[in-house]
Amino acid sequence: MQSLKLFCFILGLGAVSSAQADFIGVKAGIDYWNYSADLSNPASALPQAQLEDDHGMSFSVAVEHPIPFLPNAKIKHTNLQAESNQSLAGVKSHQLDLDYSDFILYYEILDNVVSADVGLGAKLLNGKIQQNFTQNTEVNWIVYYPIEKCFAKLTDSQVSDAQVELKYDFVDTLLVDVGAKAGYRILDIQLEEGSDQETKLKFKGPYIGLEAHF
Repeated sequence: MQSLKLFCFILGLGAVSSAQADFIGVKAGIDYWNYSADLSNPASALPQAQLEDDHGMSFSVAVEHPIPFLPNAKIKHTNLQAESNQSLAGVKSHQLDLDYSDFILYYEILDNVVSADVGLGAKLLNGKIQQNFTQNTEVNWIVYYPIEKCFAKLTDSQVSDAQVELKYDFVDTLLVDVGAKAGYRILDIQLEEGSDQETKLKFKGPYIGLEAHF
């Protein structure tokens, strides 16, 4: 998983550079997301899947610096897994295992009571969806978007990712800020829109996490 390797690399960079916080800063967060998952095929006459609730970890890492004209960078990554409550001989009728990532280059134009960023991002979705025991679909999808939007569309596929959260900093020093956060996230994914293979995925639920700013 390339994004996970990059996550570890950037955390290492943050540890090295924390003594030079006036030059470069690293913000890292990790969340535990408890979600309900829905999988449907509008064009299929077969019964729609009933997926069990599941959970997963997600992380984000941002590197910010004061160098003019050079954008800051951020990675967000979530692993999505779910399976049906229907099985035959121990084999689930529906299963999915997807990696969902955002790679973002941005400029911070406000950072006080109100924060605002502008820039460009890329959403990457890859993995496998198994339906009706034997129908396997390999997913490999990427789209570029302006970062002020949580919605992205490419030809016959699209994704919408929205969340609200509250955060409380329980450590606030010159070297590091650490806070706890809680929120609610809704992720909608639509693949092969308008075709016989159209697939709709929806994940929604609360999450809790930690965030540190070096």
